[in-house]
Amino acid sequence: MTKRNLIADVLRLKSEKNALILAHNYQIPEIHAVADIVGDSLELALAARKATEPVLVLCGVRFMAETAHILNPEKKVLLPDSDAGCPLADFLTPGMILEAKEKYPEAAVVVYINSTAECKAVSDSVCTSGNAVRIVKSLKQRQVIFGPDTNLASYVQSVLPEKEIIPIPEGGHCYVHMQFDTEDLKEVKTAGISIMVHPECPANIRVHADHVISTGKMAEIAKTGSAWYICTEVGMLDRLKELCPDQSFIGLEDAICADMKKTSLQELITCLRDLTGEVIVPPEIMEKARRALEYMISVP
Repeated sequence: MTKRNLIADVLRLKSEKNALILAHNYQIPEIHAVADIVGDSLELALAARKATEPVLVLCGVRFMAETAHILNPEKKVLLPDSDAGCPLADFLTPGMILEAKEKYPEAAVVVYINSTAECKAVSDSVCTSGNAVRIVKSLKQRQVIFGPDTNLASYVQSVLPEKEIIPIPEGGHCYVHMQFDTEDLKEVKTAGISIMVHPECPANIRVHADHVISTGKMAEIAKTGSAWYICTEVGMLDRLKELCPDQSFIGLEDAICADMKKTSLQELITCLRDLTGEVIVPPEIMEKARRALEYMISVP
């Protein structure tokens, strides 16, 4: 079956099932082509919260589908590939958070949205790469336990020196964002190409950036220049080319999130046709995790 036929089948089934398809920026272009909403984790969370369709299909990874279900407990939330996980989220456990709270009883707890529902349930707030600084700044506590990404934690600390950021666990990171090379960035700078870096990158990469921003903001900033080097997952290059066809975007072709690339059109068809891959968060976890997510959403 041709790609065109597969896309046609997805669009037909989406209409028949009255489903909303949410796709992360890192998904493959043909998934973007059939999605109703394409964006970063925050944009997808907000879109899920506002959705009126009874079926939400999350083309991304498990923590995103969990978030959609937490914010929409009455809806059916589907993940086309049940094996699409997040190694970064797997770094952190609820036990680690509770242990840190015992050590720092006065500290607030903020978890990156790239975390499990169970971790969100024992936190004060969730954050994304786009609002992490704003969320931490909004908290009255000076000490903030922050996980699971130590690079994002160090970025927040660099922007908010008045806070004490306590990163957990030691060494938590996204393997995709650890692959960039400082020598490459120096060459790019010499060539007059501007650099956008995701805050999940380590400090020695961020220091070379013209902008340290989430994928959601990259599309806005891209319009202000002509040539960009992008330090994030390679799928963002496709997304930026879709949005800004007159700009030039380069990056590291090996910066691939294997889990983000698992969703295919055929899997999406099966998911929509049979309504398979439902993600359900237990009620006792959902209620507590929702409070942390709602705090994030409430911060202007």
